[in-house]
Amino acid sequence: MNKTKDTFKKLKFSILTYSLAFCLLTFTFNCFAQQGDDLECVLDVTANTIPTPKIFKPNIDLSGRGSHYENTWPQSLAAKETLEAWQRDIGFNGLYRLQYSLWDISQFSEDQAAKDKTLANYESVIKSVSAAGGVVILNIFGTPVGLGKIRDKNSAPVNLTAFKELIKSTMKDLSCDKKYNIWYEVWNAPDLENFFLGRQQDYFNLYRLVSESAKELEAQYKIRIPVGAPSTSSWFSHLGGNTIFTPEASLIYKLIKFCYQNHLNLNFISWHGFSTDPKIEKENTIYNKNSVGLVRDWLSYFSFDRDTPLIVDEWNYDRDANLLPERKGKSYITASYIPARIKNMYEAGLDNQVYFCLEDFQGNKERVTRNVGVFYFDARHAQHKGQPKAIYNAFRMLKELGPDMFLFKLNDDFAGVLATKSEDKIILLIYNYIDPEIVKDSLAANISGLNPAERKFLLSVIRSDQLTRIMAQHEDVNLLPTTNKVKSLLKNAQELSDKAERFKSVKRNIKISLKNIKGDYSYSRFTVDASCGLNCDFKPALEKAISAQDAYQDELALNPYSVNLIILKKKPEPPKVEPVQPEPPKPEQPKGDATKDTNAAAK
Repeated sequence: MNKTKDTFKKLKFSILTYSLAFCLLTFTFNCFAQQGDDLECVLDVTANTIPTPKIFKPNIDLSGRGSHYENTWPQSLAAKETLEAWQRDIGFNGLYRLQYSLWDISQFSEDQAAKDKTLANYESVIKSVSAAGGVVILNIFGTPVGLGKIRDKNSAPVNLTAFKELIKSTMKDLSCDKKYNIWYEVWNAPDLENFFLGRQQDYFNLYRLVSESAKELEAQYKIRIPVGAPSTSSWFSHLGGNTIFTPEASLIYKLIKFCYQNHLNLNFISWHGFSTDPKIEKENTIYNKNSVGLVRDWLSYFSFDRDTPLIVDEWNYDRDANLLPERKGKSYITASYIPARIKNMYEAGLDNQVYFCLEDFQGNKERVTRNVGVFYFDARHAQHKGQPKAIYNAFRMLKELGPDMFLFKLNDDFAGVLATKSEDKIILLIYNYIDPEIVKDSLAANISGLNPAERKFLLSVIRSDQLTRIMAQHEDVNLLPTTNKVKSLLKNAQELSDKAERFKSVKRNIKISLKNIKGDYSYSRFTVDASCGLNCDFKPALEKAISAQDAYQDELALNPYSVNLIILKKKPEPPKVEPVQPEPPKPEQPKGDATKDTNAAAK
């Protein structure tokens, strides 16, 4: 969802977890900046690996369009053709979020045939994902007519008994009888009035009946039915508003506490994260740890498993606007943001992520109002079909990553590398993304470490034109009436600003050195960059054959806002040909006998 965010909402923080810090000491894939702006990476292809974390899979929310001419097709679901394209090219072996509107289903209460068809359309998607080995996050929202306090799909349920019966029958059908692999998520963005009309206790009542339904069915059918929440608009959000400086007022904290006090299941925790900052999950909180670490501390304190899955279930490139060129004609920018964000999510300690969303949304039947999708479409035609943006190819690249990942480290603010392998392939994904809001984001990442007076001064600078003057060096930081700590943050932001402006328009060279590689390989390189934003083919920009004896080097010029996928596939050894043994010579016959045979033949 594209949310309106205030100044405070930019200020979300994190640092790496202790386990990751340990891993940093043992990385075997080292990348570093040479003199100037060039990069060099050295990879030992025989080094130890870890199973590629599931967070790197091409997960996505299957929403789109918002309006369909076929009224029994779920209105918040992407078009059939778009779903089929994703299934064909990428598949459903990942985490897929499906928004399940109980309100829409209830609209067919007097037309059983239409209701059955709507439910069958939902189920067909769930079945496809489950059959492919994927997991469906089924986001339950939309109070049916007659069950809410008011006649509104966003109303809090008031008839809790009837609502629980509906939820429990849905769970029984999908999870117990048909055994689909589903995690149930309770509502979407309940902290926003546009999505939930109710108080905190109304939401807790809603969560309780979903959790109790799952527990009762688990006991009866001896299966596991995961339930989680709250899918808030940010990790620190709460009904009525909140800031990052009071995280204990967040709905996440209060939900954990409520579940502990009432002995309810809480199998995963979810929230949204829309930003241009790829490192937003790493930003620090007032407790000198990132949001992921803080939520895990809350789980431990209230006797839940510290390793309960934490999922950013909606995220996208976002600059507080419904329509962005970076998400359409210049969608190669968002494409380069995707691997950068996911890599930093993993390093921050998140368990998984779900990109929002598969297809653009239209606010009405006349025009598209939100270009958040991987696919776009033309709403002027009755049978409009979706077409892919450059973003789609970034997800197709993620799909090509191997099952084993090399531990890696890249000391750079913009470029990054993912290195994986399979039985016969070495796969490198290289991105170059420059955050256009890097100044404000870098300041936000450190503001929690300031005292109240320092924080007030820095916020006043951020909100005014003074920050622009400082970044342009038209105002001397050393003369500002503040502490050395704030001055240091502003000077660091100046350096990042200068780098970002330079790298937005120049290529960066990267040298890749592979060690202990032997044999003959086919080399394929796929590229996403400014050469294509819409309807881009997914085919190699370069193909060649290489032969390696212990080492191989490759040099590449990284365009600004680009992603490159390099696949080295080992050629099979030629079959061994056994030497042909010569036949033994035939023994010679006596001459006399030969003469007789000749005379006999002549006669």
